Amino acid sequence: MIKNKIMIVAFMLVIAFNGITVVKAQTYDPKNTEQKINYALQLFRLAYVDKVDVAKLTQDAIIQMLKELDPHSVYISKEELDKMNEPLVGNFDGVGIQFQILKDTIFVVEVISGGPSEKVGIIAGDKIVAIDGKPATGDSVSNAFVLSKLRGKKGTIVTVSMLRKNKNKILDFTITRDKIPLTSIDAILMATPEVGYIRLDRFSRTSMEEFHKALSNLKTQGMKDLILDLRGNGGGFMDIAIELADEFLNADKLIVYTEGISSPKQNFNSTSRGGFEKGKLVILIDEGSASASEIVSGAIQDWDRGLVVGRRSFGKGLVQRPFDLPDGSVIRLTTARYHTPSGRCIQKSYSDGLDDYYGDFAKRYNNGELSSSDKIHFPDSLKYFTNNKRVVYGGGGIMPDIFIPMDTSKISDYYVDLRRKNVFNDYVMDYIDKNRDALKIKYPEFKKFQTEFILDDVFMGGFAKAAEKAGVKKNSVNPEKLNTMIAQYVQKIKSDSNLFAKLNNYNELAAYLAKDNQSLNKEIQKYATNEDATAIKAVENSDKYIRYQLKALLARNLYDANAYYQVIKDIDDAYLKAVEIIKNDKMFDKLKGK
Repeated sequence: MIKNKIMIVAFMLVIAFNGITVVKAQTYDPKNTEQKINYALQLFRLAYVDKVDVAKLTQDAIIQMLKELDPHSVYISKEELDKMNEPLVGNFDGVGIQFQILKDTIFVVEVISGGPSEKVGIIAGDKIVAIDGKPATGDSVSNAFVLSKLRGKKGTIVTVSMLRKNKNKILDFTITRDKIPLTSIDAILMATPEVGYIRLDRFSRTSMEEFHKALSNLKTQGMKDLILDLRGNGGGFMDIAIELADEFLNADKLIVYTEGISSPKQNFNSTSRGGFEKGKLVILIDEGSASASEIVSGAIQDWDRGLVVGRRSFGKGLVQRPFDLPDGSVIRLTTARYHTPSGRCIQKSYSDGLDDYYGDFAKRYNNGELSSSDKIHFPDSLKYFTNNKRVVYGGGGIMPDIFIPMDTSKISDYYVDLRRKNVFNDYVMDYIDKNRDALKIKYPEFKKFQTEFILDDVFMGGFAKAAEKAGVKKNSVNPEKLNTMIAQYVQKIKSDSNLFAKLNNYNELAAYLAKDNQSLNKEIQKYATNEDATAIKAVENSDKYIRYQLKALLARNLYDANAYYQVIKDIDDAYLKAVEIIKNDKMFDKLKGK
């Protein structure tokens, strides 16, 4: 009787959720499974020497069992569920600000348009000093602290005390919390007069509405071709991925199919309602593109609809379904695998354990895969063919049609230390706090800021001092060798000797090179060893990248996220390559089998 009840409950659970049907029952003996677990829990509760938290033991056991299955089957407690769903649902209840903590102080970075904070007059640059009458500064302040205090149910009230520059008193604001929208599209811009660009951060419930608005916006500006940026996009809702792929494909084309031992094969096809079925299409991906991103890029590649550019994607092709547990918690259980139209399985291997699975990025980096496509090898058994008989490969992830190596020369040790110590954000926030009003008056619109704002010596000098204060210094090289190089160049062009004589150390040379003086760079490299030339080029690239990062962060804090990408695109290799590719008809002729 007990066995029958167990089987009936299990069967009802499966068929009640989204039509999942058991194709093949897995044979097992309840005496060795659930009955054994239940008996063990009773023993712990009734016979153990100390008091036992059976609920916690049960939860821990479920978590550990899921670890034995695959990397993406997870247990989610009732308390964690809403927070985990938040980025995908597309909204949360709160006050409508973006904030950053600088020197134990909460700064308002952006006020969400139409949100509760804007309605009561809070502005970017305000400092939060108290929440509901209790101090909100000091060592105890963290992101979790702020979120716990400012978020809450719609209609509830929170009082926030602000310190505003040029005001000599504390300003108190009473804010009624409301629904705050979360956007999934970070950037919308015209790359050229005929090429649009959309960067999608995640596949959320609002993504298609946002995409349609973005597409319409770009079309009104004259867009004929499109770059869709899915780099770093870890996925989201599968149905949203299918809808997005449908925007680019004609009717009745297979987008993706799923299949598992307990889930029959299910095909998902395109419809006739696509909004961009013609026009050149380039999709950007990298090692951070996963799941839903791989569904879209795989379908576009297999149907020869567009070109996929970048680096091999993550390789997350397992389908998770949520199953509710009696206490309100949830198990997201893997029930099937994704396959692209050509039959490729998107999921990479996880047979060597979780550490190896999630350490795949480091493995790719160490193997040179991120720097050269020659380091990536696929066996013939993983060979598949697109609609027009182009060769593509399975084995996990989507391999792009055109490989873009990671430019590690931009990421110098100095740059890494700056990021690690949060110098970029701290310095920009401090600079904005002191100069926001003047900057907004001088650059009321982003376009003016983009063309006219220059990171002058005063700004960069302040940044260098902030870096040193945080314990970040540029590495030095042999000054005698550098002086010899400069002296040789000075002898050749004596008219510039006064200028070049000043460049008496590595840092000063790097700063000068960062001003894009190509002739100096080329001439000095003639006198340098290969090692020196590489070091000089790396510093030049890194310093240029640092400058762009600083200007982009300033733009984001003064305007919005879109402004950040408008600045950074000029040194984005994959983006620049995508623009170049779209201009080349021959690249797209290959998709047609020509």
